[in-house]
Amino acid sequence: MDLNDHIEKILWTEQQISERVSELGSQITKDFKSGAIAPAIVGVATGAFLFTADLARNIHLPITVDFIRVESYGSGTVSNGRPTISFDLKLDVRGKHVILVEDIVDTGSTLSCLIDYMKTKGASSVSVCALLDKPARRKVHFELVGEGKYYCGFEVCPDNFVVGYGLDFDEVYRNLPYVGVLKPEIYQ
Repeated sequence: MDLNDHIEKILWTEQQISERVSELGSQITKDFKSGAIAPAIVGVATGAFLFTADLARNIHLPITVDFIRVESYGSGTVSNGRPTISFDLKLDVRGKHVILVEDIVDTGSTLSCLIDYMKTKGASSVSVCALLDKPARRKVHFELVGEGKYYCGFEVCPDNFVVGYGLDFDEVYRNLPYVGVLKPEIYQ
């Protein structure tokens, strides 16, 4: 089975993603360069694992990296709107600048849950760096904490189900080097 045959079209190539991740890393480096406390990069597993690794390599500051797992999709294509944390941080983020690294911001439920959670953990600020954003599907408004900033790689058409570069359908397609639209017959 060739996973590429399941893709209707490629939205962003490996090269385009690499260039954009480099730009995001440079912007984060610039924004946090003068801070006394190095930011804590928190990748949201599992979808953001590739993005988190590539982004971390493009941030030229002494950073810490950890992962948190939040589940809200299961094996479907639509968020259930009730995210739950199923794997917690190892890092103590109290008093730190946290940058949550997300694969995709859709309804905003997961991000809102995570931002609130980081506040309870004592983060001094919470920023978000999302590879993809679907602002037209936003149902929950989220507020960044302190001096938090919002970084976005690409905006996505709201009616496309995308996979690749960490994004999955039923835990498959994460290893594709690009982001593409999954053929509807695969998930319907």
